[in-house]
Amino acid sequence: MCGVYIYGTCLKHVGTFTKLRFHSIHVVEKPSLEAQVPTLHYPQPVSFSRSECAANPVRFFAILSMQRSGSGWFETLLNSHINVSSNGEIFSVVDRRRNASNIIQTLEKVYNLDWFTSASKNECSAAVGFKWMLNQGLIEHHREIVEYFNHQGVSSIFLFRRNLLRRLVSVLANSYDRYAKLLNGTHKSHVHSEQEAAALSSYKPIINSTSLISDLKEAETAVISALEYFNSTRHMVLYYEDLVTNRTKLKDVQEFLGLPQMELTSGQVKIHKGSFSDLVNNWDDVNKTLNGTGYERFLHDDY
Repeated sequence: MCGVYIYGTCLKHVGTFTKLRFHSIHVVEKPSLEAQVPTLHYPQPVSFSRSECAANPVRFFAILSMQRSGSGWFETLLNSHINVSSNGEIFSVVDRRRNASNIIQTLEKVYNLDWFTSASKNECSAAVGFKWMLNQGLIEHHREIVEYFNHQGVSSIFLFRRNLLRRLVSVLANSYDRYAKLLNGTHKSHVHSEQEAAALSSYKPIINSTSLISDLKEAETAVISALEYFNSTRHMVLYYEDLVTNRTKLKDVQEFLGLPQMELTSGQVKIHKGSFSDLVNNWDDVNKTLNGTGYERFLHDDY
């Protein structure tokens, strides 16, 4: 048996997940052949007819992530595939995640192809899913969700950032812009030009150095908990940094979902770039707080 399944590899840890930092996971063996094959489905939506595509199988997936971890960019890449419908952050609406029953009803509608967004390709979708943040009922109702995923053959795609400090900068900057609306009075979480990116990155947040280590630990624990809870599902693990530097990872994703290979593209532009010391307003405090700790590497990582 394996500790954490990653497509093409199987991961095993030493000790408990609560003591594990996700950068210390090691590849030790390959998964079973059955685990590599996505479950095929033939939905019969009530809102339209799949017509000539009714005999074409559909794979179900969910992108499990955290805010400001690249999931929006990743989803646009997936949706550039002619056969993929990834329907956004559907559980950002509280009523849909208020209890396990509401969650299951929403999942049923999504995977029956009766959920309509601008990403929906309807009758000829070969893979359908959405992105789900860890703090949107996913952890709270993990038992019911894991049971549903395993019963319905839903594949999980974990997407995290290795550098949790840069994620924190993005979280703070995005939170600030919700009120400041730096782009001509409009809030944007994602941008499509270098000019827009420069405008948003001009704001340099002040990081609370007193709570910084505990904040990083909290984010790290959330990642580890998700990996532990969803370990029994068919899943793969991706890191934002790897997607940025190695686009062959996108081929792995398409293979994981059983899709024909295509060149995936996105019009989104990265907002925060360069040295971390240029991204925050209190670099000296942050540097002093993290130097000599297990998080010191976050000060220097770049891509």
